[in-house]
Amino acid sequence: MGHGNSRQDCSSGDSADGSKPSRIRRLRRRLRLHSRRSSTSHPQTSKILKEEDFAGIALIRIISAEMKFKDKWLACITLGEQTFRTHVSDQTDKPTWNSEKKLLLEKHGAHLARISVFETNRLSRNNLIGYCEVDLLEFLSQDCSSDNEVFDLLDPSSASTIVGRISISCCIEDPVETEKTFVRRILSIVDCNEDGELSLDEFSDLIDAFGNKLAAEKKEEIFKQADKNGDGVVSLDELATLLAIQNEKEPIINCCPVCGEVLEVSDGLNNMIHMTLCFDEGTGNQVMTGGFLTDKEASSGWMFKLSEWAHFSTFDIGLRSGSSASHILVYDRRKKRLVEEIIDRKIVLSMRAIYQSKFGLGLMDNGAKEILRSLSEKQGKKMDSAESAKEIPNFIEFFKDQINMDEVKYPLEQFKTFNEFFIRELKLGARPIAFVERDDIAVCAADCRLMAFNSVADSIRCWIKGRKFSIQGLLNEMCSSEFANGALVIFRLAPQDYHRFHFPVSGTIEKFLELPGCLYTVNPIAVNSKYCNVFTENKRVVSIISTEHFGKVAFVAIGATMVGSINFSKKEGDYVRKGDEFGYFSFGGSTVICVFEKDSIRIDEDLLENSGRSLETLVSVGMQLGVSVKKQGNVKLPNLRNLSL
Repeated sequence: MGHGNSRQDCSSGDSADGSKPSRIRRLRRRLRLHSRRSSTSHPQTSKILKEEDFAGIALIRIISAEMKFKDKWLACITLGEQTFRTHVSDQTDKPTWNSEKKLLLEKHGAHLARISVFETNRLSRNNLIGYCEVDLLEFLSQDCSSDNEVFDLLDPSSASTIVGRISISCCIEDPVETEKTFVRRILSIVDCNEDGELSLDEFSDLIDAFGNKLAAEKKEEIFKQADKNGDGVVSLDELATLLAIQNEKEPIINCCPVCGEVLEVSDGLNNMIHMTLCFDEGTGNQVMTGGFLTDKEASSGWMFKLSEWAHFSTFDIGLRSGSSASHILVYDRRKKRLVEEIIDRKIVLSMRAIYQSKFGLGLMDNGAKEILRSLSEKQGKKMDSAESAKEIPNFIEFFKDQINMDEVKYPLEQFKTFNEFFIRELKLGARPIAFVERDDIAVCAADCRLMAFNSVADSIRCWIKGRKFSIQGLLNEMCSSEFANGALVIFRLAPQDYHRFHFPVSGTIEKFLELPGCLYTVNPIAVNSKYCNVFTENKRVVSIISTEHFGKVAFVAIGATMVGSINFSKKEGDYVRKGDEFGYFSFGGSTVICVFEKDSIRIDEDLLENSGRSLETLVSVGMQLGVSVKKQGNVKLPNLRNLSL
């Protein structure tokens, strides 16, 4: 159900005297004006949904909250790749919103909704105070007499701390009732005197606005079925019921009366979903504002809106470079929604100045590389000092909601330096390994933002923009013909991530090769730059793992700006199991790249799909990466003639 010229086709019309099309155009304008509070786009209806995947349309309402201090409050709800926000409350510790929105639920799609509450007394940005996560499918399946429920709001820095409570309601509309409700709302638009009744002329104009060339006698037939006393007017409820029944037999609405999109006549389910969400007027309560990708975008203050208007800052999915690279959005695989990576704005500006221009890279060639190396070494030493431990609380606060202290193995006071905290270990079981007994299934090697490609050509087309990137340049003398056309997986670790990396496969470590180099940042701003070759020029260590199911796998640990060192806990000749710890990076952002032999792995489809959109996927150690498709060598049977008893 794509957009394009369909709106024009749907709204066009010719007449000898010009009066009829003029009336229909006015009617369509009224329809669109009436739904002006709705979101202007509906990403949840952009794909064709199969009937077996349809779980329903949920009406969710954020009612009120109880907070621990007074402020002006704003609430957001995020599901998948869409976010909606309430209005801002009055100054209070008990804000009331009564804001609602209809959301499409899929049985195998996003159903974990995140509700975030922000204080709004800041000029540039609002402050996240608490959040909760609600599994809508689970919530709706509960056997409860009320649709309302109260949830604890958790501190973003520590999920064990409660900062407030929020009341929400959620219910699923019956599909038949949903369609009747939609038709009833549409009919009410032409009820000019608001007496709840329509004439035949009003009904005919409405059918014409639907883009259907229904014969006049058909219109009259439907109308007369409802007009039982023959007085020429019928009630909205009666006509809505008959129209819904008729639409099941012979679709009447060929064109969305709100956005103008042409609808597929044979696809009743997706038509109903589209129009219900497009004409979302709720039940008369405040409808949430939509069109946002993340809760941080939805909660942004006026300063961000001004910078966005001036094209200094944007929120977008996909390949970003230059001035538009101010916000890095990634897709959280576990929670099936978009999240924004936190990064200091000053760092963004400096990276753009260096990596997105010939002048900036010219500075690198004239000595700045040595400055970066020296700076990284000094910073590494600083982070090993006892004085650096004072930075740990500030670091956790800056990255709150992205560092879960509840899963860290040791208490905070046990870390005597910043680097000790940076290379922190996690509690046993914090990162379960997928299909731990099956060596033919590869897993993710790090907590990271992942990009996966079936070939180097795909990676260059969608992500790596360096002019000279190649597997030969990445692996150096470790490269072989099997790797040259193989699959490539990039695990990018941000400073807030758990910085220990693990084995994606089981096998034996054949050898290590240390390659000296630069310390460029591995941030997408640099990786997407056409002026430098981050992965083939940076300092890195290449190791080869020989496996039964995947052949040989190249594991490349790449250093970056501020990375003090790359440390390994295994040596050549060791047999390792997937999920075992391999090593860790000291302070800074860093990257691991795994290269598989050609036709040895089938990478999970969701990872390839996101990477094809130039969208990184947020994954954790141990999540499934792909399945072996490498043909096993023929097993030689013994020669029975040579056997003796």
